[in-house]
Amino acid sequence: MKNKTLVTRRQLLRMSATAGTGALLAACAAPVAPAATTAPAAPAAPAPTLVPAAPKGGTVQVLIRQEYFPGLQTAVEKELDTYIKSLGNTPDVSAVNPEVFGDFQAKMQAAVAAGNPPDLAYHGTSVAQMYDNDLVADATPIVDELVSKYGGFVPANAASNAQFKGKWWSVPFITTSGAWFVRKDIAEAAGVDVTKLDKFEDRLAAAVKMSNPAKEMFGWGMTVNKSGDGNGLVQTAFQAFGGRAVDATGKIVTFNSPQTVAGIKWLADIYKDPKYKNSLPPGVESWTDTSNNEAYLAGKIAMTTNAFSIYAKAKKDGNPVYPQTAVIPFPKTADGSLVLGSGAAQWLTIFKGSKQADAARKIITHLIDPAVFDPLCALGGGLFMPAYKNNWSDKLMTVDPAFPGLKSIMFSTTDFTGFAHPAQPNPAIDAWYASSFLTDIMADVITGKKTAEQAVADGTKIGVNIFKEKGFAQP
Repeated sequence: MKNKTLVTRRQLLRMSATAGTGALLAACAAPVAPAATTAPAAPAAPAPTLVPAAPKGGTVQVLIRQEYFPGLQTAVEKELDTYIKSLGNTPDVSAVNPEVFGDFQAKMQAAVAAGNPPDLAYHGTSVAQMYDNDLVADATPIVDELVSKYGGFVPANAASNAQFKGKWWSVPFITTSGAWFVRKDIAEAAGVDVTKLDKFEDRLAAAVKMSNPAKEMFGWGMTVNKSGDGNGLVQTAFQAFGGRAVDATGKIVTFNSPQTVAGIKWLADIYKDPKYKNSLPPGVESWTDTSNNEAYLAGKIAMTTNAFSIYAKAKKDGNPVYPQTAVIPFPKTADGSLVLGSGAAQWLTIFKGSKQADAARKIITHLIDPAVFDPLCALGGGLFMPAYKNNWSDKLMTVDPAFPGLKSIMFSTTDFTGFAHPAQPNPAIDAWYASSFLTDIMADVITGKKTAEQAVADGTKIGVNIFKEKGFAQP
């Protein structure tokens, strides 16, 4: 849904950001060779130019997300560099912050407004917001071609996140998923059956049993501090108790409910109640997105939730925690009716006003070709998986023992849409989620600044204001 009022109110932001971003993008362009000069001793022979002449095709600028594994990022950059040169163009490839809380959206808005956007981006940020701000080009023909070639897209919720008014506004590129990771050896010693941890309450009880501060082992290795991991944990908790951010239409904010309050109270108590103190690693209240990775790989925590970066890193380094790691799904709701997790797509986006849109389309089809994609996938350790069904080949499944489990997640027909559930994502929902209000709520409740009821009510007001700004009237 386009919102002219929102765009108008952001003009000042755009103009101030444009100066820095436009200069940066301009600075990244290939240098232009100066006009040839004439050597005095031989008038007919031009002197060599100071720099090699740029290929006739011009510069193609591609932004890519920062990868957890430097080796994978280097391989993606090299593949792009080689292929763009083969097209007769000059490559300009750089990495950007992939997190939902980063400044990627604002920079893209400024670049498009300045008429100087990148040509292509590989990212995991909200396509709905980009579409709402009129930043993206129609990608429907490319997606249709890829589906006809490689089968339907996965996961099932991909279309909900990038298809609006019957058209695709970004191309599914990779899939990724989170999971919960539990130390099998610690669980067994504590009498915990890792196959029977369906609900949040089961996992908290297991964390208490697995904790032993004297041996620097802490069961609950998760933070609610402002971070992607923290945001996800708070979301899962309030949804587990029956809370929902919005109604089924996605237009009405329903966050302020007894169920949401119950979930927030339950999670906050883990960090407030002295009986759980021994289950919490020191400093967990201020952890960032990398902290639980580091603690798990150091053998300090028995359970955490994260992307597959933990698993992949442990395997790559031969870490002794790797063979002792059980991978379990996200918890179910309290009534057992819904698993609170699903796979997610990440995107290749051609921006409105791209000067090299034809080259960008060729790059997309090249990268998704299994001959190119599969070697990259093997480097990703579960973080860089196919977005099309036929590309989940039997051969690829033999690369890592975790891949078949990831395939079952991606091929699930679940209608779970994350924070938006039970609705489909839209720009208002995505903007509210990206405001980090969930972790702000937890900070207020844990520190005693607000009651759970007050914090939930205040978080609801943030959502209501965003929805009204987007044109969704509230009751």
